[in-house]
Amino acid sequence: MLEQRKIILGVTGSIAAYKSAMLARLLVKAGAEVRVVMTRGAHDFITPLTLSTLSRNPVFTEFIKDSSGQWTNHVELGLWADAFVIAPATANTIARMAQGIGDNLLLAVYLSARCPVFIAPAMDLDMLQHPATQKNIETLTAYGNRIIEPGYGELASGLTGTGRMAEPEEIVETLNNFFRRHQRLKGKKALVTAGPTREAIDPVRFISNHSSGKMGYAVAEALADAGAEVHLVSGPTDQHTRHPRINVINVTTAAEMLKASTALFDDADIAVLSAAVADYRPAQAATQKIKKSDEEQTLTLVRNDDIAATLGKKKHNGQLIVGFALETNDEEANALKKLKSKNFDLIVLNSLRDEGAGFGHDTNKVTLYDGVSKSSFPLKSKKQVAKDIVEAIIERTHA
Repeated sequence: MLEQRKIILGVTGSIAAYKSAMLARLLVKAGAEVRVVMTRGAHDFITPLTLSTLSRNPVFTEFIKDSSGQWTNHVELGLWADAFVIAPATANTIARMAQGIGDNLLLAVYLSARCPVFIAPAMDLDMLQHPATQKNIETLTAYGNRIIEPGYGELASGLTGTGRMAEPEEIVETLNNFFRRHQRLKGKKALVTAGPTREAIDPVRFISNHSSGKMGYAVAEALADAGAEVHLVSGPTDQHTRHPRINVINVTTAAEMLKASTALFDDADIAVLSAAVADYRPAQAATQKIKKSDEEQTLTLVRNDDIAATLGKKKHNGQLIVGFALETNDEEANALKKLKSKNFDLIVLNSLRDEGAGFGHDTNKVTLYDGVSKSSFPLKSKKQVAKDIVEAIIERTHA
């Protein structure tokens, strides 16, 4: 899995830096191309010459390479990599990463990286358990970074506890497993719709809903993490993604979302229709702001085309469509009806009656139906829910 992979190895100022030498050797032996970025503090524990020799590449520490004024392009380096492994990661580096500080080359590369980032903490047990460190680790995890849990054993302080950097073999296996999982949808094209639509009443006002787009963006990233090339058609939302395999197409209205989705649908192997599309729009949008008056106003609405039904009718052999059903009553019956009427292969049901589920939350509680079986999941983060949905997609595409 690591053959010809481009790996940045970040080394910080910890006694565990001696393990980085073995890690670099194992990565190279596995066929990876390794470039090492060290902090100045790391030089106190292991020499750049050692890591340069083992990685077979120059080691980077400074922004300015030498007296000639040549500089290390941290942006280019961050974009070059398939994975960035920071091992060991000290409490200080973890804190600065969580705060978005970029005052050394390693941190600048981290802030520029679009690849998956793996962090292997190494510190004394009390430093690791300090609430500030735990909060920083939680923040980095929320950003999408992956923590390689430290081990239990004798520490440099002489104490025994959790804080030892994971062994190099364990880190290599973590990378192998990651790339193995993230190849399963390689070569597949996916269409994802996300967020709300807005239907103009006048230049100031519009009809919309409370969708944040969080679920759709999480699904798009989970599909891309599994190797798919993703086109994300997004209504107006505050969500963002930097994933290199996601192309975002921004739209506003249901008509615009239908047009963009229809153009992409025929080439898609997978379609996940998670957008909360407005069912109706004003029959006539005013060109000027409607002024307030004492008289009652009547707003005439007309139906928007049903994007899910339209795409469901166009579905051809080999395509898989996943729909969503947000219900407030008769949840299962309504979801199963929608599954059949819109020609879905899988439908994701969630209920506004479940605490922590639905619009605006960072969590969701879903049940998946395919017309034959159902799978219910407890309340989870939307990122975890997205992974469950993608696992179900993979099972059904035999990837």
